Amino acid sequence: MSILVFAEHDNSTLKAETLKTVAAAQAIGSDITLLVAGYNCQNVVDAAAKVNGVSKVLVADNAVYEHQLAENTCLLVVELAAEYEHIIATALTTGKNFMPRVAALLDVTQISDIIGVESSDTFIRPIYAGNAIATVQSLDSKKVITVRSTGFDAVATDGNAEVVKLDIVTDAGNSSHVSDELTKSERPDLGAASVIISGGRGMQNGDNFKLLEGIADKLGAAIGASRAAVDAGFVPNDMQVGQTGKIVAPDLYIAVGISGAIQHLAGMKDSKIIVAINKDPEAPIFQVADYGIVADLFDALPELESKL
Repeated sequence: MSILVFAEHDNSTLKAETLKTVAAAQAIGSDITLLVAGYNCQNVVDAAAKVNGVSKVLVADNAVYEHQLAENTCLLVVELAAEYEHIIATALTTGKNFMPRVAALLDVTQISDIIGVESSDTFIRPIYAGNAIATVQSLDSKKVITVRSTGFDAVATDGNAEVVKLDIVTDAGNSSHVSDELTKSERPDLGAASVIISGGRGMQNGDNFKLLEGIADKLGAAIGASRAAVDAGFVPNDMQVGQTGKIVAPDLYIAVGISGAIQHLAGMKDSKIIVAINKDPEAPIFQVADYGIVADLFDALPELESKL
């Protein structure tokens, strides 16, 4: 059962989500190859070779892959596809961008956002904003799959895979990278943080998000937000947690002033422990919370910070 897993990275660091995607691949089979496509990415290659369960690391190191443009990356994956029955990527921005192109070029149906594996052709994925779980069987000869990494635990990194350098250069020539606009923060990345504290419409304005900062500093937490808070202009959209934002599953998720619309719950309900602070005792967030505080957040937050 040959499996090709696309490695998520920024040309310097292998993303933690890749370790979880490899765990999904291990549930399918044992013959796993990791593909690193980038530019001047030796550090990523070294890290990829240590990922447990990976027998081989393919390296496509060329300027055309520096920004992992979908047009170039999909052609590379399709060229390699003949040797693999499963092609897997993490359901993050890059994978969501190029994998549908791979499926189209191979004339197969993509299976998106899997959270479980029943067999080599049967997978579990959420539908209807996570309100239902579908078991999907694919009869395609090649399975093109994206993995919701929050559904799997990361594999260890004490392996020793063979590294093979590729000479393939697939430049589609119809797109180019213009610029990156990245938000820089001293706090942990929202997608990888073990503790997250999020604010919602109940925060009332963007200045009040400062009430979350002291707690976040004490817990080493990332700060997130609901779509309502983002749409109201309280905070930038890179902080959004939910179906149309970032899907997270930290060890601890603290929801402050968030009512709990299904779109938000879809993005965080796999968190290990959920704490909700809301003055409305009927708020839907309490239905998924492990611990709930019915209180005005402007009273509860300063007291919580003082007690930590």
